[in-house]
Amino acid sequence: MALFLQTTFLTSSSSLRQKPCLSSWASHISTSRTRTRVHAKIREIFMPALSSTMTEGKIVSWVRSEGDKLSKGESVVVVESDKADMDVETFYDGYLAAIMVEEGGVAAVGSAIALLAESLEEIEEAKSKAASSSSATSPAPAAAAAPVSESTTGSGAVEKAVVVAPPSPSVVASAVHPASEGGKRVVASPYAKKLAKDLKVDLGRVIGSGPNGRIVAKDVEAAAAVAAELGSPAAKVSAAPAVQAPPGIELGSVVPFTTMQGAVCRNMVESLSVPTFRVGYTITTDALDALYKKVKSKGVTMTALLAKATALALVKHPVINSSCRDGNSFTYNSNINIAVAVAIDGGLITPVLQDADKVDIYSLSRKWKELVDKARAKQLQPQEYNTGTFTLSNLGMFGVDRFDAILPPGTGAIMAVGASQPTVVGTKDGRIGMKNQMQVNVTADHRVIYGADLAAFLQTLAKIIEDPKDLTF
Repeated sequence: MALFLQTTFLTSSSSLRQKPCLSSWASHISTSRTRTRVHAKIREIFMPALSSTMTEGKIVSWVRSEGDKLSKGESVVVVESDKADMDVETFYDGYLAAIMVEEGGVAAVGSAIALLAESLEEIEEAKSKAASSSSATSPAPAAAAAPVSESTTGSGAVEKAVVVAPPSPSVVASAVHPASEGGKRVVASPYAKKLAKDLKVDLGRVIGSGPNGRIVAKDVEAAAAVAAELGSPAAKVSAAPAVQAPPGIELGSVVPFTTMQGAVCRNMVESLSVPTFRVGYTITTDALDALYKKVKSKGVTMTALLAKATALALVKHPVINSSCRDGNSFTYNSNINIAVAVAIDGGLITPVLQDADKVDIYSLSRKWKELVDKARAKQLQPQEYNTGTFTLSNLGMFGVDRFDAILPPGTGAIMAVGASQPTVVGTKDGRIGMKNQMQVNVTADHRVIYGADLAAFLQTLAKIIEDPKDLTF
C-alpha cells in the first residue's frame, strides 16, 4: 500500500525578487533563469494512514536512528495502526535528521513525526526546526504528539516527505529489523513492552520469537520465568495474598485502551445502530469429525473446514453474504471472503480467507496458518483483515457450547460456533443413539436478511457438514 502526498517545492529566500516593472520584464527573465535555483530541502516524514479507519498512529519503534543515511524504499519506523504493526518506508533519499515523536508517542495522521535532510549540511538546521516546532506547540501528554505545521527558512524549504507502507506481504517479509541492533533499540509488541516493564525484564537480553526477531509477550514471560529460577531480583516476591492477579496486571489500576482496543470499541458501538436478530441451529458433526481425522495429518485445520463449508453454503444463499452500509440499499458481494475472529495480545482481529469457495481446502489451511502467524505478530496488511463479507467466531476449542456474536459493521451476518459434543439423540427408527453435535448461532442484519433466509442457509450448511464429501475437492 503506497501513500502519496502532494508537496510544494519552494526556492530559498535569497532567490526571491520583487516583481519588476513591465519595461524590464524581459531582462528579468533572462537573469532570473541563471540566479534562481532550488537549494537542498528538509522534508517532513509524516504519519501515514495505514487503513481507511485510522485517525492516529502510535510509534512502536524507530528502525533507524538520527543521523542515519536513508535510501528510497527503506524501512524507517514501525507504526501501530488500529489493527496491526506496519513497517513504514521513506520515499526519498536523505538523512534522518530529527525524530519528533519518540517511541510510544501518538501522532495524528498527516502530522510530522520526523525530519529528513537532503544533505549532511542540512541536519543541524533540521534539528533546530524540530526544536522550534516542538516549542511552538502547546504542551501535551507524553503519549501524544501534536501535528506540526510546515515552516520555511532562508536556506531551505520544509516539505512533506512521503512515507509508504509496503505494498504486499512479500515486502514486509523482506524488511529486516531484528529485535536488537547493537543495543540501540528493541522491536517488541506494545503488550510485550508493558509486560516487560511490569515483570522487570530487560528486553535487551530477550531473544524474540516473532517475525524478524520481534519480541512478543510469550518471550517476556519465558524470560521472567528463567529469572525467577535463577533467583534474580525480579523473582523476589514478598508475602503474597491468597489470590494473585495474573502477571502484568496491577489490580486497581486504570488502563487506557490500546489503539486496537479503541478500534474494537468504536466498531462495537457502531454495531448497536444495526437492527439484528439471531437464529440457532444444531448440526451433527460425526462425518466432519471423521474427515478431519483423515486429513489433519496433511495440514488441514478445522477452521479451514468450517470456513469452506460456510463459503459453499453462501454460494447458494447470496443474500446472507450481502451487506448494507447506507441504510437505503444493499450489495450482493461478488466475492465470498470469510473473516475468522482471532484473539491476540490486547485485542481481537479478523483475518480474511478470500474467495474461500474457490480455494481448495489444503491451500486454504496453509493460508489460514500464515494469516494467524501474521495476526499474532501484528503484521497483517489492511486487505488481509478488512475485506470480510461473512464472519466466523469459533469458541468451540475452549469447550464453549453456545454463544452469541456481535455483528461487525459493514457485513450482513456473523456465525458463532460452539463445541462439538457427544449428545444422546433419538433416531428416525425410534431408537436412542449417540451423536456428536454442535450449536451454531447466526446474528444477522434484519434490514437485509430475514428469518426464512437464515433458516434456509443453516439447512444448507448442515447438509454440507453432515455429508462433507465436497469439502476436499
